[in-house]
Amino acid sequence: MDEFSTAAWSETLANGRHGLVLDKLSLQVLIRQYWNQELARPRNSDPRRLLPYGAKVYSQGDEDGIIAEIFRRIGGDSRVFVEFGVQTGIECNTLKLLLEGWRGLWLEGDGDAVRRIHGTHKPWVETDHLRVREAFVTAENIEALIVGGVQDRNVDLLSIDVDFNDYWIWKAIDGIRPRVVMIEYNPVWAPPVSVVVPYDPNGSWNGTNYFGASLEALVKLGRTKGYSIVGCSFTGANAFFVRDDLCEDHFFQPATAAEHYEPARYFFAQLSNGHEPAIGPLVTV
Repeated sequence: MDEFSTAAWSETLANGRHGLVLDKLSLQVLIRQYWNQELARPRNSDPRRLLPYGAKVYSQGDEDGIIAEIFRRIGGDSRVFVEFGVQTGIECNTLKLLLEGWRGLWLEGDGDAVRRIHGTHKPWVETDHLRVREAFVTAENIEALIVGGVQDRNVDLLSIDVDFNDYWIWKAIDGIRPRVVMIEYNPVWAPPVSVVVPYDPNGSWNGTNYFGASLEALVKLGRTKGYSIVGCSFTGANAFFVRDDLCEDHFFQPATAAEHYEPARYFFAQLSNGHEPAIGPLVTV
C-alpha cells in the first residue's frame, strides 16, 4: 500500500476508502502498518525521542511504553502514582504500574465505575496498594483529594485526564511535585496557538473538539511549575513533562511544543493486543 499522510489514514480507517474492507483483522494490520511507517521517519531516529518506545498494554494508546522509558532514564523513587479520569480502571495509564508493584490513588467521578473498580481490583484495594475515591475533580478540591488520598506525597507519576479542565487543575496543584506529569492536550490547536477553555468547575466534555488546552499553553504552564515537555503520545492525546532537575540530557531538545507536538491520531486507540482488556485476581510467583 502507498504511504499515506496522517489525514489520509484517518479517513481510510474511518470510512473505508480505496475499497478496503475494514474487518477487525484488516483494521489491526492497517494501524500497525501506519504506526511503523510514522516511526520510521527521520524525525524519530534520534534515540532521545520517546515515540519509538511507545507500547500499549493497558493504556488507550502507546502511553504504557513511553512511561516505562521515561522512568528507565530518570529512575523511580517512591513508585507512587496519582491518576484521575480512570473510568473503570481497565484501560488507563497506571494499571500496568499497579501490576508492577507500584502504589497509588485513583480519582473517578462516575460512581458505577468506582464500584466496579472495587470489585475487579479488589486484591490491590484490600492491600492498600490502590486507593480509589469517588470525586468529580475540580481546581478547588484537587489539593484536598490528593493530600487525603496518597500514601506518600513523594509522587513519581501524576496523570491528568478529565477531558475539559485539565490545564486549570494542573495549575491548582501545589502540594505535590511529581517527577513526571502526563496530561491530555487538544491537538486541534497546534503550535504556536496558545489557548485554553475558560475554567468551569462543572465543565465536562460534550463530545466535540472543544475541550482542554493546546500543547503550547501546557508547555508554558509547565515552565512556570518547573517542568519541561519531553514528548507526546502517538495518538496526539497526551503530553509528558519531566521535572527540570531530572531532565539532564535524557530527552530530545528543544523542549518546545513545536518540537514535540503530535497530531490527532485517535484511531490508534483501536489497536488491539488480541483480546478485550480485563483484570482480576493474580498470583505472584
